[in-house]
Amino acid sequence: MKFRDYYEVLGVSRDASQDDIRKAFRKLARKYHPDVAKDKDTAEEKFKEVNEAYEVLGDPEKREKYDTLGKDWNNPGAGQAGGDPYGGFYGAHSGDGGYENHYSGTGFSDFFEQMFGAGASSGGGRYSSFSGGPGGNSPIPGQDAHADILVSLDDVVNGTERSLQLKQVNRATGTSEMKTSRIRIPKGITEGQLIRCAGLGNPGYNGGPPGDLFLHVRVEKHPDFRIVGSDLYHELPLAPWEAVLGAEVSVKSLTGSVKIKIPSGVENGTELRIKGKGLPQGTSGSHGDLYAVIQLVTPSKLTDEEKDLWQQLSKASTFTPRS
Repeated sequence: MKFRDYYEVLGVSRDASQDDIRKAFRKLARKYHPDVAKDKDTAEEKFKEVNEAYEVLGDPEKREKYDTLGKDWNNPGAGQAGGDPYGGFYGAHSGDGGYENHYSGTGFSDFFEQMFGAGASSGGGRYSSFSGGPGGNSPIPGQDAHADILVSLDDVVNGTERSLQLKQVNRATGTSEMKTSRIRIPKGITEGQLIRCAGLGNPGYNGGPPGDLFLHVRVEKHPDFRIVGSDLYHELPLAPWEAVLGAEVSVKSLTGSVKIKIPSGVENGTELRIKGKGLPQGTSGSHGDLYAVIQLVTPSKLTDEEKDLWQQLSKASTFTPRS
């Protein structure tokens, strides 16, 4: 399984700040987002790669683990002297009867799933093993398996179906089996929700039924929206005079632009609520809200005339921000 250099994917150095990583992600995500990308054929896969990289590097805890292990990620003793950096994950796929599961269609690479995914944390995802049970010829159910699935905001809004391919390898015998299944992703699904795929876990023993596969939902990071439950947050840049005088501006939403009024004297960081323009809340028919978060932007380049006007304003104004 190939090591993935997430720093290279985002085009940042290994000592990049979290803010630099966030900026790099947003730039690339806007470039490769399927809605706006010029090359539709390659954009979707590239967008998923960028999302996966940010899923790791954008989380300080995951980033620390990634940096500690480096290219020795597949060595059980790497990064911690005398200890297992995966907290017993490697022990979960050792011994006869273990099955190695590889998925296609989840949106995540095998590398991510083994190192950071639900299977790694549960000990029963990409790798799992028979842990014992009744002796003799009694039927024994197979173990459940766990993996992650990446869904887009469009999937959340509209619901969809996904084709999932599962390659299951018996580590003891080397034999493998391919399974293909259609996975339904319901409208209004949320981060962390589980999708149960009956019978797609590890095979049973002595005629026992197979276990189930549980897909842990991860919602794609979006360059324009931050997701909190069913609410969306969008950073809205304002010029100083728009904040002082008030204005009517357009705000991005998932269904197109929305016109809102900016009250005069609005402050940086103010959250303006746009009701019902968030994500669907399950199958209830209701939606969360969209919040426009005010971000004051000062001009970095001024003409001589503009500079003169700002100087006149500074002399005429009685406003003292540090009083």
